[in-house]
Amino acid sequence: MNQAFEPLQPKRVMGIVAHPDDLDVTAAATIAKYIQQGAEVEYLILTDGGKGSDDLNMTTENLIKTRQEEQRNGLKAVGGNPENVTFLPYGDGELENTLALKRDIVREIRRFRPDTVITLDPTVIYSKTTHRINHPDHRAAGQAVLDAVFPLARDRLTFPEHAIEGLAPHKVGTVLLVDFDSATYYEDVTEVFHLKDRAIEAHPSQFTEMEQVKTLFRHMAEVVGERAGYGLAEGFIRLDVR
Repeated sequence: MNQAFEPLQPKRVMGIVAHPDDLDVTAAATIAKYIQQGAEVEYLILTDGGKGSDDLNMTTENLIKTRQEEQRNGLKAVGGNPENVTFLPYGDGELENTLALKRDIVREIRRFRPDTVITLDPTVIYSKTTHRINHPDHRAAGQAVLDAVFPLARDRLTFPEHAIEGLAPHKVGTVLLVDFDSATYYEDVTEVFHLKDRAIEAHPSQFTEMEQVKTLFRHMAEVVGERAGYGLAEGFIRLDVR
């Protein structure tokens, strides 16, 4: 349960993750809920997604184009504007928490000025519950986003070149870290989970066994929901920054 927190009703939500599809499989139902509550949503995808294919006929160039279109369709599936997706050109499988990456993330935070940021928990190396190894890009993305939110985007003298671009410092109010095992905050997504199914369906290049994948993520939502006292839920570590 969310005994330590007031419910969130964000106005501007930015999802920042490593790959196209990361938000759709982890937080799409929560994002759909926030959109229905009136939030404006933007996605920032840090890598080109150009490695994730077993198709022997697929090229990196075509995969990048395919996955970018899939991500736009994923945001559209939950009610968002498919034009509100920004892709950075970092190589899939090569993401590192560098100053350059943090500068790029800070620029987008200062541009969109979100009150809530959703990203991946950088401390998750593997999951004891799902028995999966976490992708190193996920860990690098999560740490870079945390660094960008606090203190870099906040501090006026950090990346002063942004001021030349007309971008002012910005303080994010809340960060939601996707963490299946150790969530401290839950969103009841029972009424909107069908939109997460649609978001997952937007990624056929990644999920050849689509019904099995959708069943898996519904089961995960059931497990989290039982923990939280809801029918279906998504769980996060919630950090209130201010």
